Amino acid sequence: MSRLRCRIAISLDGFVAGPNQSLENPIGEGGLRLHDWAFPTKWFQSLHGNASGGGETGVDDDVLRESFQNVGATIMGRNMFGPERGPWGPDAWKGWWGDNPPFHHAVFVLTHHARASVPMQGGTTFHFVTDGIESALAQARAAAGGQDVAVGGASTVRQYLAAGLLDELELNVVPLLLGRGERIFAGIDSTQATFELVRSLGGRGVSHLKYRVTKPAAQ
Repeated sequence: MSRLRCRIAISLDGFVAGPNQSLENPIGEGGLRLHDWAFPTKWFQSLHGNASGGGETGVDDDVLRESFQNVGATIMGRNMFGPERGPWGPDAWKGWWGDNPPFHHAVFVLTHHARASVPMQGGTTFHFVTDGIESALAQARAAAGGQDVAVGGASTVRQYLAAGLLDELELNVVPLLLGRGERIFAGIDSTQATFELVRSLGGRGVSHLKYRVTKPAAQ
């Protein structure tokens, strides 16, 4: 069966996003700094339209590139998809990523409000799931066709962790203190998930820690 994988940048004090998400601050106030290591990489540049082949190579580029390999579908929460809340309006939000999002496969957005699927350029289609995380995972695995499924967004990752459904977690640890915002491990304890370190790499201003995630056996 395909694996459910997460790669996420995190501050030293455990935040993966800053407070007060808005159009001006998609990852909350100060949250964009968690990704400063990724922006110069060749892979990030290519994903976001730099056709010249420029960008930095090395450990950070390798880690970012690997996170997209063998991924056939993505799951995210509505907060990661956009800043809108409540029922979808007539000109509803289509994501932060423009007309050609960097996924190029099916993306399943967890929401409480039904909405028709939104096809985008480049092979990305956003599907909106209202019946929970297990339904989203089943649909994503079917769409992935045997490849892995990526999951993003702090609240969504927490739900999959608590349910014992996450298989792999890579933390890009940035030496930064945000002080407040969104914590990925809030409410998660050792009865819900255990972590085995399988790789540790040092990048430029970031440490890449990859863990195998398992659900503890019932006592």
